[in-house]
Amino acid sequence: MDTHIYKIDKNLYINLTNRCSNRCTFCVRDQSAEYEGYSLWLKEGEPTAEQIIAEIGNPCAYGEIVFCGYGEPTYRLDAILKICDFVHSRGGKTRLNTNGHGNIINNRNIAPELLGKLDGVNISLNAPDKASYDGVCRPNIGGAFEGMIEFAKACKTAGVNCWFSVVDCIGEEAVARCREIAKSVGIPLRVREFIG
Repeated sequence: MDTHIYKIDKNLYINLTNRCSNRCTFCVRDQSAEYEGYSLWLKEGEPTAEQIIAEIGNPCAYGEIVFCGYGEPTYRLDAILKICDFVHSRGGKTRLNTNGHGNIINNRNIAPELLGKLDGVNISLNAPDKASYDGVCRPNIGGAFEGMIEFAKACKTAGVNCWFSVVDCIGEEAVARCREIAKSVGIPLRVREFIG
């Protein structure tokens, strides 16, 4: 049976899709068929919003309900929004972990649709320029780096609580340059520890 939801520490994570517009060199899905003991490859197809809602139970039992699995969640934007409505109607909190390609994937600016649905949006910056981004994240869509920056700007403009994140394995100099990008956009940067 596929794993649609999985618990780590106090949070519940939602595994909506295995589709991704990146194939990052550091991604855990390329290192292991399992993460934290959970098999996150979806063999039976993508779950519906209704399936996920039924599996969540009481959202207040968790610190946050986080959209993050072995894929880019914004491929399933409609499901995200439906699940967020359910979680908020029960008093829970939501977060999206994204590579920032949601506008490209959905062919429109989705940031206004996220306002009031997501309590936080974590955008993976992961590199300070297009060339190094393409090398590290290996996107399979055009304009990936620029699109991710524009998505972050759109979230800020729409009033969505958002921040950039980078993995510390990219090196101190690259992290420092990422701080400058975050500063220019006007959103915070969080440095995450590499999970090997």
